[in-house]
Amino acid sequence: MVINTHMERSPLRDIALKVEKGVRLTEEDALRLYGTNDLHALAALADHVKTRLHGDRVFYNRNRHVDHSNLCMSGCDFCSYARPVGAEGAFELTHDEIVAKALSAASAGATELHVVGGLHPMHPFEWYEGMLRKVRSAVPGMHLKCFTAVEIHYFTKLSGLTHREVLARLKAAGLDSLPGGGAEIFHEDVRGRACPGKATAGEWGRVHREAHRLGLASTATMLYGYIEDPSHRVDHLRRLREWQDETHGFTTFIPLAYHRDRDIMPERTVRGGVGHLKNFAVARLYLDNFPHVKAYWIMLGLPLTQVSLSFGVDDVDGTVGEERIYHMTGADTPVNLPASELEALIRETGRIPVERDSLYREAGKGAP
Repeated sequence: MVINTHMERSPLRDIALKVEKGVRLTEEDALRLYGTNDLHALAALADHVKTRLHGDRVFYNRNRHVDHSNLCMSGCDFCSYARPVGAEGAFELTHDEIVAKALSAASAGATELHVVGGLHPMHPFEWYEGMLRKVRSAVPGMHLKCFTAVEIHYFTKLSGLTHREVLARLKAAGLDSLPGGGAEIFHEDVRGRACPGKATAGEWGRVHREAHRLGLASTATMLYGYIEDPSHRVDHLRRLREWQDETHGFTTFIPLAYHRDRDIMPERTVRGGVGHLKNFAVARLYLDNFPHVKAYWIMLGLPLTQVSLSFGVDDVDGTVGEERIYHMTGADTPVNLPASELEALIRETGRIPVERDSLYREAGKGAP
C-alpha cells in the first residue's frame, strides 16, 4: 500500500491514489510533482512503482564507452565537448583505434560497446558502416550500441538515404541498438535557443521509432538544468510516453544533468540534489510504459546515485571504462568503476545488484 499515515496528510494524496490503482498520470499531475516540497511522499510514490516493477533489484552492466571524435558541425550553445578541426583538445579515432578499444573491453569482460561522437565534418556515411563491420568482426559477441539519433539524422544528409535506409544499413553492418543521446529538451522554445543546428525533436523521435520498427531497441534521455523549466520537461516526457505507446522500443529513460563548467548558458534551473531527485521520481511516475529509469553515475556522482535508488531508479548504468563527454566539461567523477564497486554501492542501500545485458536480460540467462 502506498497510502500511509504521512500520505493521508500530503497534498499529493490524490496522485497517490492514482499510483496505487495504476491510473496513468496527467501532465498536470507531473507539474504538481515537480512543484512539491514533500520529498518524503515523492520518494515513497516513485519507490512504490519501482518496487512493483523490479522488487529490490538494481541493474548494471559491463560496458565500455568509446567517443569516436569531438569534431562537430552542430554548434550547440551548451556544449563544452565539441571542437572545430585543428582546435586545442580536438580528437578523432581511426577504425583500428576503435577496434583496439573494443578488443580491450572484451578482454576485460565488457558485453556492450557504446560508441558516439560529434557530427564529423569530413567522414562519409561509409566510414561509419566500415567501422561497425570491423568492430563486429573483431568482437562478434559484443552488443554494439552506437550513434545517437542526431548522428543518424546527420548520416541521412551525408548519404541522401532515408532514416530507415541508414538504420537498415547500419544494422546489416553490426548495429544492435541506439543510445538515447541528443534528445536534450524537445520543446521548441528551448531547443531553438540551445541547439538550433541539431536534429529537431520530431527528427529525433522518427529515428528512434524507425529503429524500433527494424528491431533495434534504444534508450531515451533528457538533458536538464540549463534554460528549461518544469513545463518543458513535462512536455519532453509526454512526447516520449506517446512514442513509447506507439512502438514499445525504449528500454530505459535517463535524465542527464547539464554540467556547467563555464558560463555558456547563463541560466541554471537545477542547483542541487533535490532537483536531480525530482527528475528521477517524476519520470518513474509519469513514464508508466518505460520499464526502467537509469541514474548515470558519471553525471550524478556516487553518493547521489545511491540516494536516487529511493526515488524510482532501478539502474546505475555500468562500468563505463572510458568517458570523455562529461569529463571535458569538468566532471570530477571517476571515468570507470569495477563491477565489484558498483555491486557494493548497490548493496549498501539494502538492494540487490543484478548484472544485465544491454536488453535487460540477467547476465548468463539469455532471453526471458
